[in-house]
Amino acid sequence: MKAIVLTKYGSPNDLQLKEIEKPTPKDDEVSIEVKASSVNDWDWCLVRGTPFYIRLLCGFFKPKVRIPGVDIAGEVVAVGKNVTQFQPDDKVYGDLSESGFGGFAEYVCAPVSALALMPENMSYIDAAAIPHAAMLALQGLRDLGNIQPGQKLLINGAGGGVGTLGVQIAKAIGVENITGVDSSNKLDMMRSLGFDRTIDYKQEDFTKSEQGYDLILDPKTNRSIFKYLRVLKPHGSYVTVGGETARLLQALFLSPIIRFFFKKNVTILALKPNKDLDYINELFEAGQIKPAIDGPYNLSSAAEAIQHFGEGNHQGKVIITMENGL
Repeated sequence: MKAIVLTKYGSPNDLQLKEIEKPTPKDDEVSIEVKASSVNDWDWCLVRGTPFYIRLLCGFFKPKVRIPGVDIAGEVVAVGKNVTQFQPDDKVYGDLSESGFGGFAEYVCAPVSALALMPENMSYIDAAAIPHAAMLALQGLRDLGNIQPGQKLLINGAGGGVGTLGVQIAKAIGVENITGVDSSNKLDMMRSLGFDRTIDYKQEDFTKSEQGYDLILDPKTNRSIFKYLRVLKPHGSYVTVGGETARLLQALFLSPIIRFFFKKNVTILALKPNKDLDYINELFEAGQIKPAIDGPYNLSSAAEAIQHFGEGNHQGKVIITMENGL
């Protein structure tokens, strides 16, 4: 099978498209013919070996992960002897970030806990866009942010996967006042997905505004935590789902102090992959969410897709399709 192979830390250009042996499922795994995958922060960081915690998790001098890619959508081709949840020909999707990665390949094996059945009206491309970003958005908005109808929500870095799915999830929950912050080239797309107000971060610093928010959901976390506090309402919440390491550490260590003195909540999401895909399926089948797609790129162009993601100019999810067809 063809796969994108990671042999050393460096840049996307160091990735290699190779012909390697097709994996065999263990007793509690299924083998999937991958039809589409998508690029995430995991992939961008893994390929470069930065920030530092990536090397702690994935190999200090050399990556232990051979094939990047966490989001996958495809068709089951074989099941392990203990598997009863799925059978060959089932269309499945899921997040493999806690299951060894491997999505940038024509075939991958995954445990049943990392997979869900795709709704009949969901394409492989849409399915590949959903698992990681939708879980970050949903768990950040609902589980940590406790967003409620009538509240004001701001999403920073809103033109990527988390923001473009997050605004639709929030609308489904009943939130009507949603502000999105990103670069100017993404604002039209963001408005088309449901943002009530959009801000070009190069033209306006939302942390200096007089507007207050009940919840800020932040995939970027690129400012001091105290700047965000300025525009949080009393008892409001700031939830980060990723960003600059120094800012994440600041949020981690200062959150108890902020809660005590400012009566506001600062939390870092510890993602539970695939936990709520059944709920996302319901929203998708009801027409309440539709991923924004950037691409798709062919597997042979994976390095270009990852570089495009890393430059931050992508709109929605960057998709990679396999050369075995959709």
